Amino acid sequence: MEVTEGGVTVEVEDARDGASEGRADEVFYNPKMELNRDVTVAVLRAYADHEPRAETYFDAMAASGVRATRAAAEGWDVTAADIDADAVELAARNLAPYDGEAVEGDANALLHEGFFDVVDVDPYGSPMPFVDSAVAGTRNLLCVTATDTAPLCGAHFEAGVRRYDTLPRNTEYHPEMGLRVLIGALVRRAATRDKAALPVCSHVSRHYARTYLELEANATDATATLENLGFVHHCQDCLERDHEYGRLPDAPESCPYCDSARVVTAGPIWLGPIADADFAEAVGDAVSDDMGTARRAREMLDTIAGELDTPTHYDQHRLCKQWGRPAVGMDEFVETLREAGYESSHAHYSGTAFKTEATVEQMREATADLA
Repeated sequence: MEVTEGGVTVEVEDARDGASEGRADEVFYNPKMELNRDVTVAVLRAYADHEPRAETYFDAMAASGVRATRAAAEGWDVTAADIDADAVELAARNLAPYDGEAVEGDANALLHEGFFDVVDVDPYGSPMPFVDSAVAGTRNLLCVTATDTAPLCGAHFEAGVRRYDTLPRNTEYHPEMGLRVLIGALVRRAATRDKAALPVCSHVSRHYARTYLELEANATDATATLENLGFVHHCQDCLERDHEYGRLPDAPESCPYCDSARVVTAGPIWLGPIADADFAEAVGDAVSDDMGTARRAREMLDTIAGELDTPTHYDQHRLCKQWGRPAVGMDEFVETLREAGYESSHAHYSGTAFKTEATVEQMREATADLA
């Protein structure tokens, strides 16, 4: 069958509702990942303006080659890889009009054989088995998707510890926890190769976390990135949370706000910005009307560009339930916090997510008249 995305028509073998398009024996084409691919194309457009010398793009798990073909249609010199011969044959047919190359082989081996300006790792499940080779083979921009959201956010705790070498915690801000666990793991792995990795754009959907990291081969800068790692101490009763930078946590025995003993510590995770605001805005501007998720992508990227850099978001519905009051419109809620003198913003993780510098008690008092 043929499908059209972003003005590019490609041949696909199957269309299923899986979580990713990572392995040929799992999913060849997944329409639910169209937002992921639309944003990828917009990132490539914005990055081409940011770094005009970047030309080569490597798709480590090409499957049907949809993402790789769309990159090739943008003028990138594309190499698409897969371990499945049928997937490679299909990707080669899709890439042929754009002079892209499809190769059969293991991504880890191929990434140790040469360098690419942009490397895209979008596997089925965790990307961590591919990260070392991906960092080694990337000159400029590393794009990574993780679809194992339960381990990332702490719902499958032991798996999260094993894969990401951290303590993930399952909280009401679990989408952001998963993203920050992922970025933290990638930054640490990059630093082992004396490369600094900084996220220039990141986002989360129901099915995955996605981040774009600009790499710089500089040991001093790599060390500096580690200063953005740290820990979050979360009270499961009053929902307050504090964060601290560093590699050794000073975990409280009880909550300093309500004295509860039910405080959990997550980390080390990434506490720095998940995106560069100017670059995220440029990515939003690069979204075109021929993209199937154009409206959603623009709204999400606009929110990301304006999102506060505080490490965790709140959910208004969860807070209002805690306070025993009805929820109100998000615009009104955020604006009320701003009028009370607290920096606040929407957050892209959900329609009821927001960020603020206020404590939970300060929020409760500032919004009391909205009830």
